[in-house]
Amino acid sequence: MPTHSPELARALALDRKDPLAPIRRRFYRPRGRAYLDGNSLGLLSRESEAAVQDALRSWRLQGVRGWFEGDSPWIDWGERLGARLAPLVGARGDEVVATGSTTVNLHQLLASFYRPEGRRSVIVADELNFPSDLHAVRGQIEQRGLDPGTHLRVVRSRDGRTLEEADVEAAIGDDVALVTLSAVLYRSAQRLDMKRLTRAAHGRGALVIWDLSHAIGAVPVDLEGSGADAAVWGNYKYLGAGPGSVAGLYVSRRHHGRRPGLPGWWGQSLADRFAMRAEHVPASGASGWQIGTIPVLAAAALWGALDLVEKAGLERIHAKGIALTSFLIECLDAHCPEERTGLRVGSPRDAALRGAHVAIEHPARAAEIQEALAAEGIVTDFRPPDVIRAATPALTTSYAEVWRLVEALARILSAPVPRARGGGARRRRPGRSA
Repeated sequence: MPTHSPELARALALDRKDPLAPIRRRFYRPRGRAYLDGNSLGLLSRESEAAVQDALRSWRLQGVRGWFEGDSPWIDWGERLGARLAPLVGARGDEVVATGSTTVNLHQLLASFYRPEGRRSVIVADELNFPSDLHAVRGQIEQRGLDPGTHLRVVRSRDGRTLEEADVEAAIGDDVALVTLSAVLYRSAQRLDMKRLTRAAHGRGALVIWDLSHAIGAVPVDLEGSGADAAVWGNYKYLGAGPGSVAGLYVSRRHHGRRPGLPGWWGQSLADRFAMRAEHVPASGASGWQIGTIPVLAAAALWGALDLVEKAGLERIHAKGIALTSFLIECLDAHCPEERTGLRVGSPRDAALRGAHVAIEHPARAAEIQEALAAEGIVTDFRPPDVIRAATPALTTSYAEVWRLVEALARILSAPVPRARGGGARRRRPGRSA
């Protein structure tokens, strides 16, 4: 990286003034790497590590009594974590619980809220939604003996990157029972107007479930203010709660009298969980939508991670996220212009419409470029067919890392194009690395 670069000098100056810099130093960092893959898996913090060690110590010293005894009994961790997550999504404590995984929670909410009656039997989703969400929707339609080809209405994208909210509204007819959308799209980072689209659905008699996986811990969310009925999300992205982290689930108080579609023993009151009664009596609030036992070690990692999120404050996190993505787009425009390199920005340029990552597109070489970045120690991720995603989690990303990415891209794209070998580019990355 050239030491005389004015962008590097600016990046270093911004890093020196960054009020979140002390928190950034609380995270373990892969040696020598610029880690810009926080969408898929945030970095481990010392706070999460310590919380997991505390849970292990409790297990070692107390055994099964850890559920009920000690400084932090495990039995109500789902509810206590839910109360800590609630301010991040604009909800009240009894409306949120930490439980399950994102897709399992979506199945739970679909089973609970999708009640096709007569002509009102359609679910509206969009083609840019995360595939696992669409898998769950199709599966729940089929569980009712219906055909997804008829009862799933998929809103198409006009440009392959973003959605026109008017198109979503137009898809919500009188035959729609439920709408499910992502607050921030996983490929392009487009932010949808949750209040507008929820009102449109309610105005036509439909309910709305939101996926907040690419929003929570990065941008402000107001579930209560938007009027959302329910929501799900993962906590391993911007919250840094670890691989396979326990996820989040929201149910508005308006629906707390509804029975869960997939009842399980952990969805009963604290007093009833170990009573072993055959009859299922759901706990009050979102707690009643739990299915199985909370994974204590994974929950501990989330507990520790939230310490840093709360210390930083969502307002400062969001402000830095906007600044980082804006700096990245500005540097790309200056040093990797499309007319010379073929790179283009696939995320909204209006910061108010953008989450905390930038989709960098190349129509022919995206996979190859992402591999070249990885070889230089710059961790991004690839989404077929042409997107390199650069995530900028505010708690772990520096401006210098952002400049390092742009400088490497400019250098890679100025080099001669390597001759293609048979078999095409190798691809990997399993899992819900959304």
